[in-house]
Amino acid sequence: MKDTTEILKKLRHLMQTHCQQSVLAAYIVPSDDEHQSEYISKHDERRAYVTGFDGSAGTALITEDKALLWTDGRYYQQALQQLDSNWELMKDGLPTTPSLAKWLATNLPKGSKVGVDPKLFSYRLWKPIEKELVGADCSLVPVEDNLVDIVWGEEQPKQTSNQMITLDNTFAGSTVSDKWANVKQQMTEKKVQALVVSALDEIAWFLNLRGSDIDYNPVFFSYLIITHKELMFFLDASKLPKDFNQHQTSNGVLISLHKYTSVGEELSRLAENSDEGKIWISPASSYYLNALIPKKKRHQEITPIAVAKAIKNNIEIEGFVNCHIRDGVALCQYFAWLEQMVANKQHVDEISGADKLEEFRSKKEHFMGLSFPTISSSGPNASVIHYHPAEATNRPINDKEIYLCDSGAQYKDGTTDVTRTLHFGEPTDFQMETYTRVLKGQLGLGATIFPNKVKGQVLDTLARKALWDVGLDYGHGTGHGVGHFLNVHEGPMGVGTRLMPDDPGLQENMFISNEPGFYHDGEFGIRIEDIVQIVPATNAKHDFNGRGALTFRTVTLCPKQTKLIKKELLLAEEIKLLNDYHRLVWETLAPLLRAEGDTRTLLWLERETQAI
Repeated sequence: MKDTTEILKKLRHLMQTHCQQSVLAAYIVPSDDEHQSEYISKHDERRAYVTGFDGSAGTALITEDKALLWTDGRYYQQALQQLDSNWELMKDGLPTTPSLAKWLATNLPKGSKVGVDPKLFSYRLWKPIEKELVGADCSLVPVEDNLVDIVWGEEQPKQTSNQMITLDNTFAGSTVSDKWANVKQQMTEKKVQALVVSALDEIAWFLNLRGSDIDYNPVFFSYLIITHKELMFFLDASKLPKDFNQHQTSNGVLISLHKYTSVGEELSRLAENSDEGKIWISPASSYYLNALIPKKKRHQEITPIAVAKAIKNNIEIEGFVNCHIRDGVALCQYFAWLEQMVANKQHVDEISGADKLEEFRSKKEHFMGLSFPTISSSGPNASVIHYHPAEATNRPINDKEIYLCDSGAQYKDGTTDVTRTLHFGEPTDFQMETYTRVLKGQLGLGATIFPNKVKGQVLDTLARKALWDVGLDYGHGTGHGVGHFLNVHEGPMGVGTRLMPDDPGLQENMFISNEPGFYHDGEFGIRIEDIVQIVPATNAKHDFNGRGALTFRTVTLCPKQTKLIKKELLLAEEIKLLNDYHRLVWETLAPLLRAEGDTRTLLWLERETQAI
């Protein structure tokens, strides 16, 4: 647990003295970087530095005498373990927990000023907080000198700027020229002259480039401004691939290069000269960028790239299917090896297990690295939803406790994310019941038929119902989009209890996760996760009056442990769904294991895919 006393003391001093406009009554430290990324580089881990809490989601608030952290249900346990006595946990999502804006408006004196770095706060987050504060005779002010960076000083890690690579069209499936033509058509329809792109995965996808500036995410720090005549690329040019000129030629474009730090200056110039049309920018981009465009010239909407990226083309689809087959082989090899190690009483712990799984994956074609740190969790650690093994918490994997493994990889032809829960001994009746109820939800959601472009939120209850029937639930979303050799969490769609403001509706050839779970605090956790492709529902009798009927096709290939199932809780149709899935896993992976001569895994797979 980190002692944050001195950090808070220095921050509070700066709140009193550094800001020219006036003393700050409160200072907000968000999780975001300048691109509103979910996963960030070490340079941008300001909230973790200030609080000691290193989960991927959370917002810190510092006042003269209080330090508060808001985070959601995925991280309650982790936050309680990591926050020192200076901090109070605000359990976001509970009815009794006020929002950050409501807390500020209720607790600050009139006339108070609340500061935040405008580059680290999206326009969408800024405006409702500003409105709430104005209603309480307070104000939200931009503080462009980041106070945390000043306190952090020389110890703050340098910003990463790693070498980039080009992604050949045999993997990308569409040239930059083709993508640009599609964007320009939508720009014409919206009567805009320029599109500002700040989301790193959108830039990487659009330009058919990949990087490694953020661990596990194949992206690079940059901005992109698209006009009808020009692609303006803002980055540290020293990290461009050696074959960048050839890449431009093969993609039919010429890209103009600009300094990363000059994006604000260039955007301001465009805004001043935008007589021909408005400038398109996402409200999910920073308040800083949005504010550079006068309101009358600003077209605020999710970018067309975000939606186009989410709907995979035929080459991307083929890559997703193929990489999940290779990934499935690696997973089966790991679980077969792990079961044997446990049975032979040979020591394996959460960290060595995760390392062994990465070793199996690393031998597969097109492997580029992991897609997130492996959640290798045994016993009570599995009840921490986004647990990551560390030396201080590392537990052995044994035959007395549940083992939950949530893992994924980056391949040049796709990204994987899969969770399996296993018990190598004798599970309790409650563990079997909760596992079976999670499985019922996962099978039911995976087989559901739904209307084209229905919002993902509408489907969420289907995955929870079997748990809800006995008064149980889980504190995370049910499904997220997945990038193609990109971020493992991809918007703008998803399945969960919360409305996703930019969700365009679920559409054919989007790929999302299907991952209900259950977590018994301090004892065990269960999650079953597959990646599914949205496809036409050919077995639907009707088509929602011409709207179109869709369903899911599971592309993840790895058995779901049947020894944890209470068969009497499953319906006949659920048993058939599971048996059909296991038949597919066997028929797809067994020939590959035979070709590798991997008898151990083949025997394990044969047993684990037997019909129940």
